Amino acid sequence: MFFCGIVMSHYTWHNVTESSRVTTKHAFATLSFIAETFLFLYVGMDALDIEKWKIVGETYSPIKYIALSSTILALVLVSRAAFVFPLSLLSNWTKKIPGGKISFKQQVIVWWAGLMRGAVSIALAYNKFARSGHTQLPINAIMITSTISAVLFSTIVFGILTKPLIRLLIPARHLVREPSVLSEPSSPKSFLEQLIANSPDAEPQNGVSLHRPTSLRLLLQSPSRSVHHCWRTFDDSFMRPVFGGRGFVPFIPGSPIECSVPLLPGTDN
Repeated sequence: MFFCGIVMSHYTWHNVTESSRVTTKHAFATLSFIAETFLFLYVGMDALDIEKWKIVGETYSPIKYIALSSTILALVLVSRAAFVFPLSLLSNWTKKIPGGKISFKQQVIVWWAGLMRGAVSIALAYNKFARSGHTQLPINAIMITSTISAVLFSTIVFGILTKPLIRLLIPARHLVREPSVLSEPSSPKSFLEQLIANSPDAEPQNGVSLHRPTSLRLLLQSPSRSVHHCWRTFDDSFMRPVFGGRGFVPFIPGSPIECSVPLLPGTDN
């Protein structure tokens, strides 16, 4: 499902009409919201599993239960850090442009924002320590309840503190959104507008010069011989001409896109 979504977003999205894109986007957003609601209901119903909480309360002391839940949270913190910081260091090591590197504050935000556990953790705990959702073994019951406590604590506490942490580490004046040609556009119109805005011959609009990402323009003019460059070359030469994609799907005569999108220089023939 993951790679199917990537491929369909890369190719199929550009082979449907504008109205189909809008309909598909809202339909899947609605289905996603419904599925997420059911997941939270599932977590809430598991949190009220009286049978397991009663077994744990009769067998273990509150100190042992709190110690186990704290250990699970500590392992989540350490394991998340073991992934984020070394990979960020590796990413910064491969980037030559200072502006493209991930700062330590950004790494902390990425580390913190991924600490929230959810329904997947509870489902794994039930799959490992329960049979058909029921168990009579105290050790299995305490593992399930401790996982539920870790999920609820991380979702509520870590989730509430995420926004203040971002404001503390990265003030609002430093959060500047720049349009990127490499980002997935909402429609071919927005993509062509970004290309025009970032082209060297772009004219100022309303007396205001458009901000152009220098590093991105440099990358497009002199791309490095990286894995990404090799893939883009293969994709532009073989994949997109066959399957369609951004820049390779012809305009349908009479479509709203053709009438509303300004043509790039040299494409009027």
